Amino acid sequence: MDKLLNTINTPQDLRGMDRKDLSHLATELREFIIASVSKTGGHLASNLGTVELTIALHFIFDTPLDKLVWDVGHQTYAHKILTGRRNQMDTLRKFGGLAGFPSREESKYDCFGTAHSSTSISAALGMAVSAKLRKEESRVVAIIGDGAMSAGMAFEALNNAGTMDANILVVLNDNDMSISENVGALNNYLARLLSGRFYSAARKAGEKVFKKIPPVIELARRAEEHVKGMVMPGTLFEEFGFNYIGPIDGHDIDALCATLGNLKKLEGPQFLHVVTRKGKGYQPAEDDAILYHGVGQFDPPAGIKKQSSQNKTYTQVFGEWLCDTAKTDERLIGITPAMREGSGLVGFSQQYPERYFDVGIAEQHAVTFAAGLATEGFKPVLAIYSTFLQRAYDQLIHDVCIQNLDVTFALDRSGLVGADGPTHHGAFDLAYLRCIPNAVVMTPSDARQCNEMLRLAYDYIGPAVVRYPRGNASDTDVTTTSSLAMGQSEVVREGDSGVAVLVFGPLLHTAIAVAEKLNATVVDMRFVKPLDVAMVTLISSNHTSIVTIEDGVAMGGAGSAVCEALGGKNSRVLRIGLPDKFVSHGDTTSLLKECRLDEQGIFEQINDFVEI
Repeated sequence: MDKLLNTINTPQDLRGMDRKDLSHLATELREFIIASVSKTGGHLASNLGTVELTIALHFIFDTPLDKLVWDVGHQTYAHKILTGRRNQMDTLRKFGGLAGFPSREESKYDCFGTAHSSTSISAALGMAVSAKLRKEESRVVAIIGDGAMSAGMAFEALNNAGTMDANILVVLNDNDMSISENVGALNNYLARLLSGRFYSAARKAGEKVFKKIPPVIELARRAEEHVKGMVMPGTLFEEFGFNYIGPIDGHDIDALCATLGNLKKLEGPQFLHVVTRKGKGYQPAEDDAILYHGVGQFDPPAGIKKQSSQNKTYTQVFGEWLCDTAKTDERLIGITPAMREGSGLVGFSQQYPERYFDVGIAEQHAVTFAAGLATEGFKPVLAIYSTFLQRAYDQLIHDVCIQNLDVTFALDRSGLVGADGPTHHGAFDLAYLRCIPNAVVMTPSDARQCNEMLRLAYDYIGPAVVRYPRGNASDTDVTTTSSLAMGQSEVVREGDSGVAVLVFGPLLHTAIAVAEKLNATVVDMRFVKPLDVAMVTLISSNHTSIVTIEDGVAMGGAGSAVCEALGGKNSRVLRIGLPDKFVSHGDTTSLLKECRLDEQGIFEQINDFVEI
């Protein structure tokens, strides 16, 4: 007998199935995801948790006419498989292959590109209002996780949506609580009842009658809230203007289909609360959803084997520095916006729990929270990804830098991050940071420099950023000075070709290899701000050509700072960095080659420039 999954090439095929076969399809789909991700790597636990929900959504709603907006999008592998991309899953997150997140360029079923959290309700509301203005019957569903609901933007959207008459359904995928069998069955029954047309019609009829007697309608409203509130945590969402249903078991496909089918028929803002389990169906992922959140290749029967690397990652260097510094300074406070593991704060959170704060997916709050701590004499260190700090740019400027507050930013995932793609590449930080008054910006090129710069940033009284890439930190130190000084660069290779290469950050070792071929001078610049203007001026006076290299966008980045420092001087300057486009996903080696930031690409660019 052929597998059911092999017969599903579009959601239309899925909707032609008998509902009683959907549970078996879910089993096959879950097995396929485990086998596929074990070969490509990717997000596993989150995808295993949403298999039944994805099937039910496509079974009930007429996609792509009806639109599904996935928040973050790291749980959409089942969605990709059911929408015609099953045979391409072996290319997932690879260069030229499927993206790890929804992409409008990839499929008509991906109606909104995502990868950062808490955007789904806003986008879905825009689509729902568009349908209303066009007098279309299409429905829009936003699927958002309980973690993403911690961000202010989600509540801004809820507040706005509840005042409109648009047909929007928000599905809260709650995977941080469990439902016992009895409570789950009761809530599933209530959800079907309360989402049905009979309850909805009765409610509207009652409102019509009681409107003539205001005290009675208020009493009825309170009575209804009281009865519903005894068995379900929906009062908050009701206050936003949504009709709240749930919580229901997100792995009970019959309950999901029945409830979604009822909700599809209702008008106005609807809210469905489903409870799922991350890693569902694969015991190792159920037992350790954090370990199995983002995985590399692994053997499903054996599970993930934790491997130790000889070289420390930049993240590990930061984590060790943080713990070492906390031993000697009780003012140090460690902050993360829901990225404890990714940002290297596990050890700190265990050793200094009273000084560790995970504020949830709330980057804006994280920055201003740090600012508040700084006003009271503490020394906050905010560990945050480059692309996540983009979400708190106003707070960075307004709440920290204008007031010149003493906050240290450990900026992880700078430059090209690989398979997560354009939504996560730290391409813009040097450009968007160096233009802010009072900010100090440092770019280490190896493990020792990272440690030293973190110390410098922490000792500096004011906003200071140390930005470093994902992956291993080189342990090959090419510097000659024993310690770093603020704003001071160093010549690490002397050449006599008339070409000087000024490098900012982790491409230093690649630049040295290129300089060996060209007999060029190499300067490890280290600081984007304050820029070592004295060194730039000196190099300009005794070299005919200057090349700047950085792993951020060339437009407005560190190379631009060098050009500004030179002003009208005669030195010719070539700025090498990321191009003026959004770089795709794939392995870092392929991406560096595509951007001509590998050894061969840098050599060719410099060679062509010198020969002109």
